[in-house]
Amino acid sequence: MFGLLAVVLASCSQGSSSAPRRTLELKPCRLEGLATPALCGTHEVFEDRAARTGRKLSLRVAVVPALAAQPQPDPLVFLVGGPGQAATQAGMMLGGVERIRRQRDIVLMDMRGTGEGSPLECEFVEEEAGLSAHFDDTATMARLRECRKHWDADVRQYTTPISVADLDEVRAALGYEKVNLWGVSYGTRAALVYMRQFPERVRTAILDGVAPMGLTLPLYMPRDAQRALDMLLSHCEQDAACEKSFPALRSRTEALLAKLAEAPARVKVAHPRTGVLEEIVVSRQALLGGVFQQLYIAESSSLVPLMLDRVTRDDWSPFVALSLGMGKLEKSLNRGLQFAVVCAEDAPYFDAAAVERESKGTWIGTTMGMETLAACADWPRATLPPDFREPVVSDVPTLLLSGELDPVTPPSWGEEAMRTLKNSLHVVSPGVGHNTQGVACVRALMAEVVAQGSVANLKTSCGGKVSRPPLFTTFAGSVP
Repeated sequence: MFGLLAVVLASCSQGSSSAPRRTLELKPCRLEGLATPALCGTHEVFEDRAARTGRKLSLRVAVVPALAAQPQPDPLVFLVGGPGQAATQAGMMLGGVERIRRQRDIVLMDMRGTGEGSPLECEFVEEEAGLSAHFDDTATMARLRECRKHWDADVRQYTTPISVADLDEVRAALGYEKVNLWGVSYGTRAALVYMRQFPERVRTAILDGVAPMGLTLPLYMPRDAQRALDMLLSHCEQDAACEKSFPALRSRTEALLAKLAEAPARVKVAHPRTGVLEEIVVSRQALLGGVFQQLYIAESSSLVPLMLDRVTRDDWSPFVALSLGMGKLEKSLNRGLQFAVVCAEDAPYFDAAAVERESKGTWIGTTMGMETLAACADWPRATLPPDFREPVVSDVPTLLLSGELDPVTPPSWGEEAMRTLKNSLHVVSPGVGHNTQGVACVRALMAEVVAQGSVANLKTSCGGKVSRPPLFTTFAGSVP
């Protein structure tokens, strides 16, 4: 049965007899987080694409076939975030593109350095480690250097321009002449680079959580995160129930941060899963890192005032529980690829003075930028195209999506990208953090731009007067 299904689905996706022939063999498979059957295969590429000799990498590829008997010839290609996530492990994200899948295949390719075929793995905290390891922010760089010793890889070959060249090779092997790109977070950078390198292959693009070429990681993250945090605290101060429950929260938090800067807190907390009492050390940076993670999702950020109130009263249990919950998402990242990209494409374009300038007046401060510069100081230098950091100029119909509350790619970055994307529309969703596809009208806009092949006549707003989710004043929820 599955063999027959594979033949039928593959033939449906090929379109007319004049369409390019599919040469990549696909077989029925299941993707993590996706109930719909898919077709999977592997595509081999040279690690050194320029030399075309030596080590080869096996990239996992998945196609979720269109529902239509005669699908449109141009699929939707999903480019995930990170950098470091594997596309074929992000099946739960595809629920928002069901309308597009009615007429088009959905294509996923694990970037080199991710997935099962060629991962640059580096687990900063082992699964069985105790609580103290999860909050130890002093061993990260040493762990990264240790991981590098065990990779059978030339890390200079793991850059975005090389990865999108892999993608175009996969496109051809799947028999598609043109594609519609859907990038999320770092995937928007990958989409932009693909649009520059292969403009004739792109029909439309959707960029959600826009990271244009001017966004240098992690240089602007303290500034952008502080904006999101200030908006959250101001909202609490203007909300009668929140202000009453957590009076003077901003000043109390600043006092705690000052105290932690002098000496980390040493506290005993019950492990949220085992109930075993453990002693942990929480630094200023560990606390801020946990807060920063919560800001990505508006619903999670609703717990931040309550969490900050508790830690200022020396109750660290909620902070620990929430941080461990977000840590599961962190495990989906291939840290090696993340640093391969950042050390090649970001760190060479800023210095310590820029870190000081851009983090001035923020709670997070210089730590992220300085640690990145330190980690990348002895990283093998990759070669990038001379125009890599130049804005991408394109007339491809492009839908830019931003969440009002996004702590890492706020709407200002979407505005910057729009300046050189001549045929684009920027839509900001109020009350939303990083990644907007959870908003119903965003999903409708995505479907419309792909169906029309144009951003003309699309709505310029999404969400109307929607605001952030209600703030929790207790762990039972908000005040009715």
